Order: sequence, then C-alpha cells, then structure tokens
Amino acid sequence: MRPTAPRLSAAGRTKSMLTSRMGSAVAIVLAVVWTVPTLGLLVSSVRPEGQIRTSGWWTFFTDPAFTLENYSTVLFGRASNGQLANFFMNSLTITVPATIIPLVIATMAAYSFSVLQWRGRDTVFVIVFALQIVPLQMALIPLLRIFSGTAAAEAFPFLAIWVAHSAFGLPLAIFLLHNFMAEIPRELVEAARVDGAGHVTLFFRIMLPLMVPAIASFAIFQFLWVWNDLLVGLTFSGGNNAIQPLTARLSEMAGSRGQDWHLLTSGAFVSMIVPLIVFFALQKYFVRGLLAGSVKG
Repeated sequence: MRPTAPRLSAAGRTKSMLTSRMGSAVAIVLAVVWTVPTLGLLVSSVRPEGQIRTSGWWTFFTDPAFTLENYSTVLFGRASNGQLANFFMNSLTITVPATIIPLVIATMAAYSFSVLQWRGRDTVFVIVFALQIVPLQMALIPLLRIFSGTAAAEAFPFLAIWVAHSAFGLPLAIFLLHNFMAEIPRELVEAARVDGAGHVTLFFRIMLPLMVPAIASFAIFQFLWVWNDLLVGLTFSGGNNAIQPLTARLSEMAGSRGQDWHLLTSGAFVSMIVPLIVFFALQKYFVRGLLAGSVKG
C-alpha cells in the first residue's frame, strides 16, 4: 500500500503559498506599487520649481535638471516659505519624551500584571486593554482645561503634548509588553527568586533584557505615531511656533493661496529622515516583538 504524504496544516499551506513563485511575484508587484510614488516624491524634490509646475516627475529621466534650492528654502528660508529646521527640533523634543515616558511606565505595569500576584489583577488588565478603543478626541478638551494657564504649562510648554501622547500610548504598550513578558518561563523567575533576587533585581537583570524586542517594537510604533501627529500638536501648541511640531508647519507650507506647493515634496522628505533611521535601526526586533503572545508552544 502506497504511503500517503502528510497533510500540511493551515500555517504550512500559507507558508508554502507565500514562498512560491507566484507569492514572490505578487510581493514584487506590491513593492513596486508602494515604491513608485515615493520615487516620484524624491525626484520632484530635487527638480527646479519651473519644471515641477509644468511637467510630471517622470520627465526628469528624459530632461534631467537637479537643484537643492527647494531643500535650502524649506530648511533655512523665510518663515513664510518653510524654515523647517526649528520645527524639526520641536518634533524631536516632543517625540523622544513621548516615546520614553509610556515605555518606562508600561514596562513596570507589564511586570505587575505578569509576575506580581494581587487581587483584581485580571480585571484591571482587561480595563486597561479596553482603553485602546477610547478615541483621543474625547480627551482633548479635558486635557486643555487641566493644563491651560497653569504654572506647569508655563514652565514646561511641551508638557501637555507629552502627557496626551503618553496617556493614549500606554494601553497598547502595556498590552504588547504584557504578552511578551507572559511568555517568559516561570521557571526562570522562580530560579532567580531561589537565588535571592528581589523584584528590583528580577525586573532589571532578568525581565528587562529579555523584553528588548517588544520594547523596540512598541518604540517604533509610538515614535512614528507621535512624529506624524498633527491633531495633538495643533491643539496643545495653541498656534505657538516655538512648540509646534513639524507636521503643523508642513500643513501650512503650501501658503495661504497654494502658491508654494512645490516645496511640499522637499518638506515631506525632510520629515521622513528621522522615522526611517529609527525604523531601520530597530527593524530586526520589530516582527519578533509583534508576534509575542500570538502563538504558544
């Protein structure tokens, strides 16, 4: 009797389909579709204003003309034409603390939900998880009332923006880090306790090094969300250019009558530099951190 080949599981069939020639061809087509608009943006950003206004970006390959005047105007030109250098630093000042603050709080909260035993732990975790569905817009007016005209807001102009981004990033951060920490074998925790490790030592010497993939994964998410945010930046900056993020300036760069729209391509690429650096620096942890808790065994 001829032996029958073992049947592949659903995951095996999916993997086989994705790694086939057809799957590779589809992936290449999707990559090209996503890349061509970005290429067009890059080409337009280095073309002279006259050519941007009169012809499409693809004509660059038949009639090439190169200039960095758009970038110079965007970064160091008059305020009415761009001058993104100051807003670039504002975005860094907003994004870095707004990424670090929820990470610090979420790592400690995930340890509490995963390792510590206390009454009502599961109920509180479900409530925290459910907070992900609360829209940010619901908290804008209450937060404005809390911070408007206070001494803290005067002393720390970015404080309200930090608090808003941190508060609404915490539920997802706690969920991701909790899932990752829950996969760490309990035997490892018990062995550390037998050796005399307390909670502080267990957290910093055992848990934190193992959580680097999940921390990096959320850091990418949070950094990109905060960096690309416009609503919170506009709301809590109050129109003050000294604390407005880069996205707020980009939204106004075309001018009151749209006369400077040719500068938008250069401004867009300036705003993409830092997120690309962050993503490529942490990408090796990205998928591993996202898949934490999705499978068992």
